[in-house]
Amino acid sequence: MIRYILFVLSCVLSLTLSARTLDAPERAEGEGPFERLILRGGIVIDGKGAPPFGPVDIIIEDNKIVSVRSVGAPGVKIKELSRPKAGPGDKVIDISGHYVMPGFVDMHGHIAGSVDGLPAEYPFKLWLGHGITTVREPGSFNGLDWTLKHQELSDDNEITAPRIVPYVGFNMDWDKEITTPKETRRWVRHVADKGAKGIKFFGLPRQMMGAALDEANKQGLGTMMHHAQLNVVGTNALDSARLGLTSMEHWYGLPEALFNDKVIQDYPLEYNYNNESHRFTEAGRLWQQAAKKGSEKWNTVRDELIELDFTLNPTLTIYEASRDVMRARNAPWHEEFTHPKLKAFFEPNRESHGSYFFDWTTQNEIDWKNNYRIWMSFLNDFKNHGGRVTTGSDTGYIYKIFGFGFIRELELLQEAGFHPLEVVQSATINGAEALGMDDKIGTIQAGKLADLVIVEENPIANFKVLYGTGHYRLGLDNKAEYVGGVKYTIKDGIVFDAKQLREDVKKLVEQEKESD
Repeated sequence: MIRYILFVLSCVLSLTLSARTLDAPERAEGEGPFERLILRGGIVIDGKGAPPFGPVDIIIEDNKIVSVRSVGAPGVKIKELSRPKAGPGDKVIDISGHYVMPGFVDMHGHIAGSVDGLPAEYPFKLWLGHGITTVREPGSFNGLDWTLKHQELSDDNEITAPRIVPYVGFNMDWDKEITTPKETRRWVRHVADKGAKGIKFFGLPRQMMGAALDEANKQGLGTMMHHAQLNVVGTNALDSARLGLTSMEHWYGLPEALFNDKVIQDYPLEYNYNNESHRFTEAGRLWQQAAKKGSEKWNTVRDELIELDFTLNPTLTIYEASRDVMRARNAPWHEEFTHPKLKAFFEPNRESHGSYFFDWTTQNEIDWKNNYRIWMSFLNDFKNHGGRVTTGSDTGYIYKIFGFGFIRELELLQEAGFHPLEVVQSATINGAEALGMDDKIGTIQAGKLADLVIVEENPIANFKVLYGTGHYRLGLDNKAEYVGGVKYTIKDGIVFDAKQLREDVKKLVEQEKESD
């Protein structure tokens, strides 16, 4: 019960924490891995920050890129003698003119844990259908054993799912409340032995937090933290980074580290944290209470976080409804792709986390627009001075659904001032580095795993072409058309028809509607 209360108060889960996600079915999708796969004629965006280059042929053997070979120049016929020869048993896919990126890394992807009875197939296929090949599961709220089981099934490619990196919420998988630094260390060793790759925190007494982070680092576990307002006065983002935290989620805790003339946020006297409307109304005024850009406080906090090799995972997308609720509520993918159980969860409700639009006003949205302006300014400044910013979606809440929310995060990072190539870095290599997996994924180069995203349109010219619904534009024939959508997602050398995965989801949603 204590752990239940902890998670409720942290608002990571809804007030109906009993939700369980249905197991993913056996994989019936995808071709490969192949002994040798050749992708011919693509244009590469390699994730390193380099501009696009191509045409290239990419050679993959089993699950590893062995060569990325330039085969000519744009607009002229490729000389076949310059291309790697295909053997009789090789698989060849012509991707002439298509753009190829490293598989995306979603650094904050809950596997539908807050909605009772949502099938795991739903987020998994939406993630893969949008090019997401690796997901950090922040908390494993379906239970650590459930998450570890699906991690193993995904690793063995027995299910259609991204690679899962399981983090576990503090005090989970334990039979009593942890109250001392000694018990904290025992628990950390326990979850490490079970196979967790990291821990998610919401706030602890400083001695316990210090013990947990120290032990986690000794065990080689990653650490992430949602700095819940119930605990942030004791440990803000800079405090936790000094104690050894490796990454923070969202932005709570960061403005508090930038306070000049106060310690506690300027809460109204009638404020109640369990009132979701109170919580998000006042959150929208928080960045305006922080030190100004360019001030000594701003620069000092920024530079120390960078020196500590701290990672910011902002999840800009998940709060976007706060600055324009009608846009979020009426997104074009809801009709075909939003599961009825999610749709019901999103509607205003005093008991569901993130369903706080009881009487959302013009002033609320103005406050949040100002909030975003300052928040984005810090992110861009942090990045420009060498800090690591990653891409996470936190979808399944606040009118955001899997896959689509991640693509919106790319757009929002560009709005924050990131060059589109920097956005791709955040979505690929930066996430890989934060996970300690940059020797395996995150860039397109020989020796890396064959995790790739292939799309017919140029994504850095317009990230909208990555949405599963496609991009709506006027063609040269003066007729409106939809273009884009990820064409192929390759994970572990297995080629998935991304469009078909999205069609599968549409059918799943339609079947659920018919059964209601």
